[in-house]
Amino acid sequence: MVYRFRVILDTEEDVFRDIELLQDSTLEDLHNTIVQSFGFDGTEMASFYTSDENWNQGEEFSQFDMGGEVRLMNETSLDSILSEDNTRMIYVYDFLNMWTFLVELAEIAEPEDTIDYPNLMFVHGQIPANAPEKEFIAEEEEGSAEFDDDFDIDDYDNLSFDENWN
Repeated sequence: MVYRFRVILDTEEDVFRDIELLQDSTLEDLHNTIVQSFGFDGTEMASFYTSDENWNQGEEFSQFDMGGEVRLMNETSLDSILSEDNTRMIYVYDFLNMWTFLVELAEIAEPEDTIDYPNLMFVHGQIPANAPEKEFIAEEEEGSAEFDDDFDIDDYDNLSFDENWN
């Protein structure tokens, strides 16, 4: 089967690419196809993240093994994480500039003999010269509050270790 994706750059202007890959392709294959279709040089690190209907970031799939529990792109096939029920991912390229893409599986179709995969089907919009600015705002949990303004310690040396031990 062929997975057809719409890959949208998270920016004010409409910039997206429609691409096709075979279902047994890996996330690394999808990464390489996105990098090429948007004109990046491919020298920056990237990750995919599972996503829900509201584009909330989920499990990470990293390009390289940096230690920890993160799964790797080259070991994860598209059909192992995407289906008609789970169609969305977030892709981040270049963690200094945070190029962020919304990746959605639009269709699962039969492959065509006359097409080589991966296939860039459609291009819309030009990528801006600089990555769009990201605004990171933490959601305040109920019952949480900012630090109490009355708590002001100027002289940490006079605090007793025993009195302040948890």
